[in-house]
Amino acid sequence: MATTPRILGVITARGGSKGIPGKNIKELGGKPLIVYTIEAAQKSNLITHLIVSTDDEAIAEVARGAGAEVPFIRPAELAQDSTPHLPVMQHALRFMEERLGEPFDYTVILQPTSPFRTPDDIDMTLQKLIDTGADSAVSLVEVENSEHPAKVKKLEGDRVLPYAIAEPEGTRRQDLPTAYRRSEAVYAMRRNLIMGGRLYGDTIVGHVVPRERYIGIDYPLDWVKAEYMLAELKKKGYDL
Repeated sequence: MATTPRILGVITARGGSKGIPGKNIKELGGKPLIVYTIEAAQKSNLITHLIVSTDDEAIAEVARGAGAEVPFIRPAELAQDSTPHLPVMQHALRFMEERLGEPFDYTVILQPTSPFRTPDDIDMTLQKLIDTGADSAVSLVEVENSEHPAKVKKLEGDRVLPYAIAEPEGTRRQDLPTAYRRSEAVYAMRRNLIMGGRLYGDTIVGHVVPRERYIGIDYPLDWVKAEYMLAELKKKGYDL
């Protein structure tokens, strides 16, 4: 009989945002930004333990008010502008495994700056990781034609050259091959990968989410866009 995988969900919410001060607890549509992520993660059928990793007491208070566990205040050295996700996740895993007395199988990173993910986005990304045996799984979004890699150029002196792939002369935008980018909503990986010092590994699989729910909020203009998107998604029946 197969055992249920132990999966640690970690909502990473550092204080001290410079682009939008107080971003993680700023209200979007009458609800603190981080609460969108907490509510989606709480409805996941696969996450077995959910925590918020933050260095900020105000964020911790809001998270607890939404029913999330905040088992520690993240050390200041893991909450700098330049701090990558890897040591933050290693810290969260070590803390929770010591507290619970047994290791996890997988972990998933959820960032408050992507508020329009659904519980299915989380579970389908995790399930793809589990089913394929990959090192990690990420949510993806299709790149708009105007942002296609073939449109990106570099300069060598004054000469314009393809940055990554050639753009055949006369190719219509709609005829370019489909390209994707990480949507920033869900990052799932094997526990041993993280503890071994890697975030993605060699084999990465992806779950595609629709563009209508894709946003990463970093700057004031992103916030304005998110307010518009929220209104439109609610019109379409999304429970956000």
